[in-house]
Amino acid sequence: MNPANSETERDPTQLRSHRWFGKDDLRSFGHRSRLKGMGFDDVDYRDRPVVAILNTWSELNTCHSHFRNRADEVRRGILQSGGFPVEVPVMSLGEMMMKPTTMLYRNLLAMEVEEVLRCHPIDAAVLMGGCDKTVPAMLMGAISSDIPSLFLPAGAMLRARWKDQTLGSGSDAWKYWDQRLAGNLCDRDWNGVENCIAASAGTCMTMGTASTMACVAEAMGWTLPSAATIPAVMAEHSRLAVATGRRAVDMAWEQLKPSHFFTADSIDNGLTTSLAIGGSTNAIVHLIAIAGRLGHELTLDRFDELSRQTPVLGDLRPGGRFLMQDFFEAGGICALLDRIQDLLNLDCKTVAGTTLGEQIKDAEVIDNEVIRTRENPVSPAGGVCLLRGNLAPSGCVIKSIAASKKLLHHRGKAVVFDNYPQMKEQIHDPDLDVDENSVLILRSAGPLGAPGFPEWGMLPIPKKLLQSGVTDMVRMSDARMSGTSYGTCVLHISPESAAGGPLSLVQTGDEIEINVAERTIHWHVEKAEQERRRQQQPELAPAPERGYMKLYAKHVTQADQGCDFDFLAGRSPGEEPAIH
Repeated sequence: MNPANSETERDPTQLRSHRWFGKDDLRSFGHRSRLKGMGFDDVDYRDRPVVAILNTWSELNTCHSHFRNRADEVRRGILQSGGFPVEVPVMSLGEMMMKPTTMLYRNLLAMEVEEVLRCHPIDAAVLMGGCDKTVPAMLMGAISSDIPSLFLPAGAMLRARWKDQTLGSGSDAWKYWDQRLAGNLCDRDWNGVENCIAASAGTCMTMGTASTMACVAEAMGWTLPSAATIPAVMAEHSRLAVATGRRAVDMAWEQLKPSHFFTADSIDNGLTTSLAIGGSTNAIVHLIAIAGRLGHELTLDRFDELSRQTPVLGDLRPGGRFLMQDFFEAGGICALLDRIQDLLNLDCKTVAGTTLGEQIKDAEVIDNEVIRTRENPVSPAGGVCLLRGNLAPSGCVIKSIAASKKLLHHRGKAVVFDNYPQMKEQIHDPDLDVDENSVLILRSAGPLGAPGFPEWGMLPIPKKLLQSGVTDMVRMSDARMSGTSYGTCVLHISPESAAGGPLSLVQTGDEIEINVAERTIHWHVEKAEQERRRQQQPELAPAPERGYMKLYAKHVTQADQGCDFDFLAGRSPGEEPAIH
């Protein structure tokens, strides 16, 4: 890396875009003439870094509904620093509207980001994302293209209020829905919650996957300081967008590529941060995939190793009490990281041109209730835990801080649902043979089975149990769970049932046991009986026959491997396209 520290060192012929625009030949003539056909003049682009604004705005994505304005603000920052801004729309992954799940399309967006950056005359990029899968997808693509890039998080929506209640997106939707099923909430109040719970543009204001991944991205060095926790519609977020645009121009001159600042130690910082904030279980899958793009094998064992030593200091819903706006006002992610400096790799570089240690050194905690001290943690360790056993040979996870303490060691009889439609049809049947000690099991919900690995892991509690006062029970699946969810849910069981994992053989009445303290999950069925069932098992469903679904089914890996495509693992050769 040869950082450009002064104007005299900024040699336009060293810019990547010079290959497209700088030569005196017919092909460069064509490139320049087409820019002029769009109304640009020589002064707009000549000898200036071309900075792409990769915008995931969509009117079907609430999380990004403010991105039209933010893109203009990023553009302003690029212009202020002498760059040439170009806005390039890429696929918007909106978790609420896309079915069965945006996880099905994370890899597609990652491929699009990689190819868009590589095939165009782009010197640097601002990655605009926020909703759950856009964050890992954009980072994965940027790592593989290895073009100077930094991330602009969408920011969380404002805290919501209904009557005298503070609402948290996701978490309170399920809570009040359960109350409605139990007969404790009328239609008018239910509608009132619906009108209030999404208070503004932005991502979920609980510590769901979106905010988790934003915090993880900042800890890994991909954002400007304090970017992860600024609410979406605050003026400070607009100023962040402008500053991000300015910094992107500097990165283009410095040629500060992901390969120059992003390392395996950076990934450990992200994983430790996810644990310390009580983050979403989904971060594990995404971090494994992100690490894979570096050619670094991040295992569930490494995750569990860090989990055992990392205290949960963020008292944030759904595992705690507060919302993202509270977190921002309490000092944000920099303040929290300052309290766990001994657990971080402080020498890791960031897109700001500093080390992580330098980035957090002036941070201050404003509220010790929201960002707890080491002496008063939400949990001393293990906010999210890895379990292994004969039901999950490759592992599974549980968010223990969002689970009922009495259920962290539990043995009960399985109530098995073969697929999600069957579960929806039968779960509230008054004749369903189920009680509060049962273990609800959903299969055919993993990467291949659903398909796409949807957020079906928080199985609903049967209505008849809700009406009797039951508020939690053990639930297991090969699915994921929304980061805004809560409850005793065992997730990401791997191998999944559709890949022939042991989950495919479980029958209603089998006894299942979890012991979170010992990190075990056990299916109490003898090996001989397991083998007998396997011999009688029907053939797996045929793979899709066309399009992206065929590609996905053929190449997606299992949950413990990050669910990336097998042909995208490892460092990209980063070859520049030929210009003929």
